Amino acid sequence: MTNGKPVTDGGLSETEQEVLDEIEEKNVDFLRLQFTDILGTVKNVSVPAEQAEKAFTDGIYFDGSSIEGFVRIQESDMRLKPDPETFAILPWRQREETASARLICDVINTSTNEPFEGDPRRVLKNVLERADDMGYTVNAAPEPEFFLFEEDERGRATTELSDFGGYFDLAPKDPASDVRRDIIKGLEDMGFEIEASHHEVAESQHEINFEYDDALTTADNVATFRTVVRAIAAEHDLHATFMPKPIAEINGSGMHTHFSLFEDGENAFHDEDDEFNLSETAHQFLAGILEHAPAITAVSNPTVNSYKRLVPGYEAPVYVAWSDRNRSALIRKPAARVPAASRIEARFPDPSCNPYLAFAALISAGLDGIEQGLDAPDPVRENIYEFDAEKREEYGIETLPSNLGEAVDALEADDTVLDTLGDHISEKFIEAKREEHTGYRIQVSDWEKERYLEKF
Repeated sequence: MTNGKPVTDGGLSETEQEVLDEIEEKNVDFLRLQFTDILGTVKNVSVPAEQAEKAFTDGIYFDGSSIEGFVRIQESDMRLKPDPETFAILPWRQREETASARLICDVINTSTNEPFEGDPRRVLKNVLERADDMGYTVNAAPEPEFFLFEEDERGRATTELSDFGGYFDLAPKDPASDVRRDIIKGLEDMGFEIEASHHEVAESQHEINFEYDDALTTADNVATFRTVVRAIAAEHDLHATFMPKPIAEINGSGMHTHFSLFEDGENAFHDEDDEFNLSETAHQFLAGILEHAPAITAVSNPTVNSYKRLVPGYEAPVYVAWSDRNRSALIRKPAARVPAASRIEARFPDPSCNPYLAFAALISAGLDGIEQGLDAPDPVRENIYEFDAEKREEYGIETLPSNLGEAVDALEADDTVLDTLGDHISEKFIEAKREEHTGYRIQVSDWEKERYLEKF
């Protein structure tokens, strides 16, 4: 057995052998071995398909010192260990005779031959192992939003709108529906189960929702989703961006994410007798997220630009509260048709995040709420956007950090989230985000020059 899986005579697991068989059957000539740096950027090492068996048995070595947040130059040798469950043909790379495929990898520290502590996928696996020790499996379902913009004559990104549609519009107002169709076809070819797609509120803004899965698979899917969307948009001479707020004074892009825990095959979040059909476990889980929300924000909303979205008035949640009705709260309890669908929705993450780290922080905070037996506050059923400061204080509603610097301050003060990320990633992530925020603060924007240059 290898990791609990049957092994063939050649020393490969059955799943690994199935991948080798499919590589031969589909005439795959190159494999992209993918992983992410701590900021969530997908990296890849491309190898000839003939190296697939070696990749499974020995791994593929690479220089980790060149990857954001990995290791120092004197510790540079790292090894990629492909996860055979993630094998997929790249739909935009298929030609008549050959095809390319990808495998998502775990990163191994060659000096210890152990999983690398700076690998974001490992961080999420650690949290899911903790959940398993508590008797739970974790399911997640994201709703990533993105913009499709025109490219300039040199193929570079612009913020020129590609359509002028609005929420749920159809063609001709939404000419990008053909692009979404091709993206969906590409995702389905890679094994995604698509639930729905539609035009979002802002012009040129779109959303594609895919079926929930276990949290690790879902994080893998988010990384894959961003790659597929960009690649297929480029085939239409469009630039797809997951930047949270590319245009001022319109809605930004979020990635609302639904979570549920299952115990012994049953939804641990459902209670038929509860007013909200949420179990005590669910109440404690959401209380944990609310407790640690300021620190989580540094990870789930990790860019300077993220905080241009997190302002009142543009449908993005900024108030630390939950609701069973309105969308102005940080966490919402969506309506569920059947008990198995009971879940909570974290509405503050955005699609610029590293999905492995964001999911790890959210889930860990929820598990902390269960372990501490935290009591969830009463839901807020009114529109919090309409509350003044006095009323928010009356309800005990706090506000998320207003900028990346404040979020990093909150992260540094939260031992639970820091412990989740681990010493290595915490140090490197905070260092990178401090540098980013400082770099932003010293810039002078066009808005400032237009407002002040002649006035003072």
